[in-house]
Amino acid sequence: MAERVTRCFWPLWSVVFVILAPMMMGWHDRLPLELFWALAVAAVLALGYFTWRGVRAFHWPTRAEAMARVDASLPGRPLAALADSQAIGSADADSAAVWQAHQTRMAARSRDARGAEPDLRVSSRDPYGLRFMALLAFTAALLFGSLLRVTSVSDMTPGAGEQVLATGPVWEGWVEPPAYTGKPSLYLNDIPEGPLRVPEGSEVTLRLYGEIGALSVNETVSGRPEVVADEDAAVPAAADPEQTFAVERNGRIVIDGPGGTSWEIAVIDDAPPSVATAGPVEAEALGEMSLPFTATDDYAVTAGRAVIALDLDAVDRQFGLTRAPEPREPVTLDLPMPFAGDRSNFTEALIDDFSQHPWANLPVTVTLEVRDALEQVGAAPPEPMILPGRRFFQPVARAVIEQRRDLLWSKANAGRVSDLLKAIAYRPEDGLIRSETSYLRLRVITRRLSMMAEFGIDDAGRDEIAEALWDLAIQLEEGTLTDARERLRRAQERLAEAMRNGASDEEISELMQELREAVDDYTRMLAEQAGPQEGDGTDEPQTAEGDTFEFTQDELQALMDRIQELMEEGRMAEAQELMEQLNQLMENMQVTQGEGGGQQSPGQQSMQDLSETLRDQQGLSDEAFRDLQEQFGQNQQGQQQQGQQPGQQPGQGGEPGDQPGQQSGEGEPQGGQPGQPGQGEGTQQSLADRQQALRDELERQQQNLPNLGGEAADGARRSLERAESAMDGAEDALREGDMAEAIDRQSEAMDALREGIRDLSRALAENSQEQPGQGQQQGDATGRVEPMRRDPLGRQLGESGQFGTEENLLQGEDIYRRAEELLEELRRRSADQGRSEEELDYLRRLLKRF
Repeated sequence: MAERVTRCFWPLWSVVFVILAPMMMGWHDRLPLELFWALAVAAVLALGYFTWRGVRAFHWPTRAEAMARVDASLPGRPLAALADSQAIGSADADSAAVWQAHQTRMAARSRDARGAEPDLRVSSRDPYGLRFMALLAFTAALLFGSLLRVTSVSDMTPGAGEQVLATGPVWEGWVEPPAYTGKPSLYLNDIPEGPLRVPEGSEVTLRLYGEIGALSVNETVSGRPEVVADEDAAVPAAADPEQTFAVERNGRIVIDGPGGTSWEIAVIDDAPPSVATAGPVEAEALGEMSLPFTATDDYAVTAGRAVIALDLDAVDRQFGLTRAPEPREPVTLDLPMPFAGDRSNFTEALIDDFSQHPWANLPVTVTLEVRDALEQVGAAPPEPMILPGRRFFQPVARAVIEQRRDLLWSKANAGRVSDLLKAIAYRPEDGLIRSETSYLRLRVITRRLSMMAEFGIDDAGRDEIAEALWDLAIQLEEGTLTDARERLRRAQERLAEAMRNGASDEEISELMQELREAVDDYTRMLAEQAGPQEGDGTDEPQTAEGDTFEFTQDELQALMDRIQELMEEGRMAEAQELMEQLNQLMENMQVTQGEGGGQQSPGQQSMQDLSETLRDQQGLSDEAFRDLQEQFGQNQQGQQQQGQQPGQQPGQGGEPGDQPGQQSGEGEPQGGQPGQPGQGEGTQQSLADRQQALRDELERQQQNLPNLGGEAADGARRSLERAESAMDGAEDALREGDMAEAIDRQSEAMDALREGIRDLSRALAENSQEQPGQGQQQGDATGRVEPMRRDPLGRQLGESGQFGTEENLLQGEDIYRRAEELLEELRRRSADQGRSEEELDYLRRLLKRF
């Protein structure tokens, strides 16, 4: 019976749902009367047709049909078998016995008969799912509409208005707060008369049903002027069937007429946001600034900014700062906002690097401002501070940075800066500038600045010189092996002092990071300078062959990890012992290529080839500097001879133009080729050809790089691509005779090569971890920390056993944001239905756990 009713009448109730849904939503009240009656006639015809069709197709199920339905659900159709009789062989006793056994078996099966389940599926009759569409529309109408609206259809018949007013609701109203408040809408029919508090800017919508003019609305919350009915107007504006206005102030809303009501509206004011710093500004050694702040609002902060302005009254006006500074616009930065979660009260940190800004290490004021959705602004009082910048320890680098600051302070300081740079470069043989390349770059910068100061310097020229001075200071600070060794010694001394003074965990983390960077730079530069040529012996200790042992990069890293772990646990004595061991290793370390004279791996061969390319590029850049110096030397030769004493030969007076380590008369490279008069064009062509050959060699080395994975390997490839591009630019500049541009491009190529070698070394270390089953031996008597004693995530194993660790999985200051990023990645992958079921199941278990 259920099957036949469903299959015959499902179109009928689908049509009923389709008719009721728009009427419950009140759509018929908005339609023209003619269109409404046309749709009503169509609806009646549809109801009649599907009713007739259903009645015609329906017939009551008989007992025989029910028996057949039950019999079909049983094996062998036992009910039909019991109703049968033996057609032949009834006189044969054996045949009769077989028939009787068959009847007995069927009777046993018939005892299991049960009523068959009805099949209510009509998918074959409704392939497009029209019944579900109708049901969805009806469900939405139940949620957002009302069955009472269906009765307003009678209002659309002549003479029925008074009856509607007397029997049903005659008005409806809603209060919708602004979206940014997150507050729900209010249905005024459910709110009793009396006081009502709503947020500022809420929108009130009132609908009046029935005869026009029977109800009217009077309100004093929107601030709109009262509308006075015109003599020619039949209906005043207060009686409009639908009215919408915004709540801007306290007042009353009154609905006059039968069933009317009123409310006393109290506006909840939107308070402006507020912001304040949450702690002192923090700066890293490389100059990155972190300024924590806290922002609050009654609903949500939408945006914010930080305005950094120079505090001229607090500047120590001496030396190059005595002149009036050039006007500069304050620096405006967008404040970081939470990407998820509540914005009514949060704490974030403004992170940026102002090391190269003209105001770096000068007094400034920082003003924080935040805005809400109403564009209300809340500002914190200006916070005085020293704008953090990078710290330089090398004396010449510090002096260069100071002159760069003076030049950016005012272009009128160009002459003074030029004179001071000449004084810095006056006696290079004293050891202040150990790198010949750095010295030559300083001389070129000084000459260009002198010419600009003499003929006038513009903003573009000043910025160009400032950038060149910054690059020179970085090279002086980090560029040589001696400086790297000095940085390592300084990092070790600072860490030893922290051990004695009981530093905090944050200070220990920062100092250990500085020590790791210094060790990486020192070993990298030691590897770059390692080669078949004879050195001065300063980096190659004289040790007996039996006293040497191999110490890998992983072991060195594990030793530093252990030192940091002991310091954080307060075991300073043990940390000091390991620190002494690290110092001894650094003093006696020499970088070896390969293992035991065996054949090198592809990664080691690539490292060696890239180091040779870097040395060749360095030599080529030095020759280009010598050619450029020769060009400037010919222009100033007459001026230099005027300042010589009688009988003094050129090059003997310790002039600033002398190269470091040169004796008198040794201003040309060995062989005299690049510096010979009259051969400048041929020399540049030769340098360009050599630059092209070097670029081709780098391209070949890129193709032979080992197939490594990871972020470090990708970084190495990107760095080598930048180096190749810079070499291409240097080659073009050499062919055009622009030596200064060629030197700049060559410097970029060398920086990119150094970064590529560093990333490749890190990638080789990451891809050469011990395989399972290895590294089971214990530490030796020296107490060396072994890298193979790590867990699968690379963390040092704890002291309690080899199957655990005492380290945190996530380390650093931004662990919570990293955790949110990991959770978001898990959600993204779990939503990808293209992944295998096993992987999706694993991701779901992770999300369920966390």
